[in-house]
Amino acid sequence: MLRRALIALVVVCPAALPAASLAYDLTPKTPETAFSRKAHPDILGISANSSAASARAILESSFRGRGKADIQEQKFGSALSYTAALVFTLPSDTKQTGEVLSSSFSSPASANLAYFVDRSLTFAQDQQPSKAEMVKQILDKYGMPTIVGNQHLYYFYRKGSIMSAGAKYKEAAALEAVDRPLDPKTALKLNDSNGRGSCVAVVKRSLEKEKKLAALLAEAKGANCEGALSVELTPGATPDRVGKAQFTLLDFKRMISAAKIDADALAEAQNERNPSSKVRAPKL
Repeated sequence: MLRRALIALVVVCPAALPAASLAYDLTPKTPETAFSRKAHPDILGISANSSAASARAILESSFRGRGKADIQEQKFGSALSYTAALVFTLPSDTKQTGEVLSSSFSSPASANLAYFVDRSLTFAQDQQPSKAEMVKQILDKYGMPTIVGNQHLYYFYRKGSIMSAGAKYKEAAALEAVDRPLDPKTALKLNDSNGRGSCVAVVKRSLEKEKKLAALLAEAKGANCEGALSVELTPGATPDRVGKAQFTLLDFKRMISAAKIDADALAEAQNERNPSSKVRAPKL
């Protein structure tokens, strides 16, 4: 059923990624990531390993022909432009499943890599998949979730692996739990020793914020996990069907690491433009 939603879009924004400005002598540094070779979830082929250029190629290939694409450019410092976000949109109607896929990327100093990816599907009524089918596909692709409930399957990552809170959510258990409230005892195990840092709360707050690095940084630093994958399944025409599905990938570790790399690169560029700032008074 999901394959029927893979429709193409006409790009309506500038096509080429801008070249680096000669005003900056940047050597990109790869920021740290919450994920590993064994645990590297993707959304429609876009993962934390995806650069803006590679993600754009994937989306233009998958969404060729209809809809709209918004290629959002931003400046790093005063002169260097780069692709900061991609948003591909196809509205839904009674006969067509709608889709919005958005992703945000770090600056050229931190290798222009993804730290946020979100895919939202609104199924046409006669195309709504069964909840059982969706849960099976999710577990087949991403593995056993950390916690399930409130129409969500949450995967939280630390040290390159999916975190465990003790509950075992195989297919039948996950399907049974998805419509129930989150188990409070299981949820508490995901907090730090002071009871803070709920990744469930961090994911919810992050989705309400602007997806720029500066806007998400405080949430990333306060999370008691290094990355998260959230899947929300909204009931459809009948309780056993899915009307909407939202997949969200957040790399908190990358956000923190990229922000530091960017700050250091900007400070270095500032020093190069103002050599006098390096001159210090002699030690007395």
